[in-house]
Amino acid sequence: MNFIETKIKDLLIIEPKIWKDDRGYFYESYNKDAFDKAGIHANFVQDNQSLSQKGTLRGLHAQSDPFAQGKLVRVIKGRVIDVAVDIRKTSGTYGQHVEIELSEENRLMLWVPPGFLHGFLTLDDNTIFTYKVTNFYDKNSEFGVVWNDSDLKINWGKSSQEIILSEKDKILPAFKDLDSPF
Repeated sequence: MNFIETKIKDLLIIEPKIWKDDRGYFYESYNKDAFDKAGIHANFVQDNQSLSQKGTLRGLHAQSDPFAQGKLVRVIKGRVIDVAVDIRKTSGTYGQHVEIELSEENRLMLWVPPGFLHGFLTLDDNTIFTYKVTNFYDKNSEFGVVWNDSDLKINWGKSSQEIILSEKDKILPAFKDLDSPF
């Protein structure tokens, strides 16, 4: 595995080593020893998976302590624009974000530690997105920021008329109104 630093400290792109032959391919999507060596000391407690149609946007979400989550995210089928926003108040990159395309072709993964908002936009129908998390879901700890916040300037690559949102995500507050717990 190759662990690639992003412009934001602690947010890492993970490129697995892939073995291919005439039968197909094989790769490790998680190896505790490799992650420990890269400084990711995560105790994953739950795996989640979603199926979404093209244009579905899920996010931007996080959970506060004691239920803050680190996430190891990847795409099994299809493609997404994946976004992580630094909301650690003491970070020099507070309010900055990273956008990356994750796909079944590139097999890249993203490590999103606690202290980040996270979301993704599906680029293909029947996209299967999966993620390991370091803490259980807790509805009372969940919070978020609206996907098209003008201060964040995230380039989702789509017009708002093409975005499919949950009712919950339509009413999330602006980034300027976020009182980050991190």
